[in-house]
Amino acid sequence: MILTLGACSSSDGDAAGDKTDPITIGVSLPLTGDFSEPGKGVQQGYEAWAKIVNDSGGLLGRQVELKILDDQSNADRVVADYEQLIGKDEVDLVFGPFSTRLVVPSARVAEEYDMLFVEPAGAAKEVFEQGFKNLFYAAPAVANDHYNHLADKILAMPADQRPKTAAYAAMDDPFAQGTAYGLKEKLEAGGIKTLVDEVYPPNTTDFSGIAAKIADSKADVLVGGSQYQDGVNLIVALQQLGYQPKLAAFSTAPTNPEFASAIGNKTEGVLSPTGYSQDAQYPSNKEFVEKYTAQFGKAPEEDQANGYTTGQVVAAAVTAAGCAEQGECQQKLVDWVRANTVETVVGPLSWDETGKPKGAHMIQQWIGGDIKIVLPEDVKEAEFLYPKPAW
Repeated sequence: MILTLGACSSSDGDAAGDKTDPITIGVSLPLTGDFSEPGKGVQQGYEAWAKIVNDSGGLLGRQVELKILDDQSNADRVVADYEQLIGKDEVDLVFGPFSTRLVVPSARVAEEYDMLFVEPAGAAKEVFEQGFKNLFYAAPAVANDHYNHLADKILAMPADQRPKTAAYAAMDDPFAQGTAYGLKEKLEAGGIKTLVDEVYPPNTTDFSGIAAKIADSKADVLVGGSQYQDGVNLIVALQQLGYQPKLAAFSTAPTNPEFASAIGNKTEGVLSPTGYSQDAQYPSNKEFVEKYTAQFGKAPEEDQANGYTTGQVVAAAVTAAGCAEQGECQQKLVDWVRANTVETVVGPLSWDETGKPKGAHMIQQWIGGDIKIVLPEDVKEAEFLYPKPAW
């Protein structure tokens, strides 16, 4: 069964009373601290979903309200927040936070209360190794599968064109390492030799040592398991050393609006996986982009889309099950999500028994001063560029 639906809303709310009371949705997000920038993006996605749903009559004929707490990017705080939201405030539903580091502890709380837990940003493989029964990741693929389409493209190249060596540098972070090492595993299996494999702490700012190792290796492929600033700092350090890979891929950094100016507008050919495109032709995406842009004055990015998608998945389950409250209803919601496909702004989503989505990310590449989808073939906006021009 495939169901297309929008999502929920925002503010404080009471527990479910009669059927005219609002449906309250509890959320803890990192609105301050290390993850505050993407945390605020997810919040905007949740709020856009809420407004669209409420403007169209709500869920089950009831308005929805978001009750959002700031976990300050702290794992202990996120646990306390969900304990309060579920146990004390008695919210009807919950949405997940941002970051694998916050998703795992908060999912344990949701599991203890038997609550459906759809989350927008816990993509590392460890999330799906905990044995959670109620958790579902609302994106096309987990971190280790983000580069599947790129791996397939590289390994399908004629032998005389295919790169032969690779260098990897990843932040000590489950998501960043997951994206880089998911690609590493596939390329190594295809015969591409690893020359450099470096892991650095999240607070690293000086990349001169790592850049020197990569430059000395002259590796054909460079893969950065990065957030934003570390990815930029590594590229700048490599530019200063004159290192020119045939292919360069970074998780998340190239999709940031400031990326081009930060590396001197030498972006041509740089790759990054993405689970979302503003131009994607999925049925609900046009409405999302138009109404989000009207609400916030700019088009949505991936964090906002993943927040919105979380709402779509929960709303689809609520509509199908005909309920939205704590208790027996939650198992109905969980069972429905596990057995069905939901049409969302990031495409159709379905999940395995661990809550892992059964898809792969699209691959974007900087082409002619803009970042465009180049893989897979059926959704590409531009031709895959290889080898990469000099940066």
